Amino acid sequence: MPRHYLLFYELADDYIDRRAEFRNAHLALAWKASECGELVLGGALANPIDCAIVLFKGHSPEVAEKFARVDPYVTHGIVKHWYVREWTTVAGEGCANPVRPDTTVVDGGFRKEQGA
Repeated sequence: MPRHYLLFYELADDYIDRRAEFRNAHLALAWKASECGELVLGGALANPIDCAIVLFKGHSPEVAEKFARVDPYVTHGIVKHWYVREWTTVAGEGCANPVRPDTTVVDGGFRKEQGA
């Protein structure tokens, strides 16, 4: 079963100034990965724009690692550091490891006793 992997980018201080030159190639790579079902969501964090996160779906962290190794943002140095973490998703549409609540749990997290 596919798992989720988060690719974290630590962006260079001049990221905003330099990204325009590489943005089209970066977006082409991202949309290609999305169209083949690997890239789920991606984008930069705001206020400040110092980090970006890309969510991947695959059978190993290689799905995200191979993207980062060829991403123009990385190869041209506007990403100063990147790393991948497995994300154990347990709730929500498309989660990889669905965990449903115990149906005997009621409001407040207490179990309803028989005959009570």
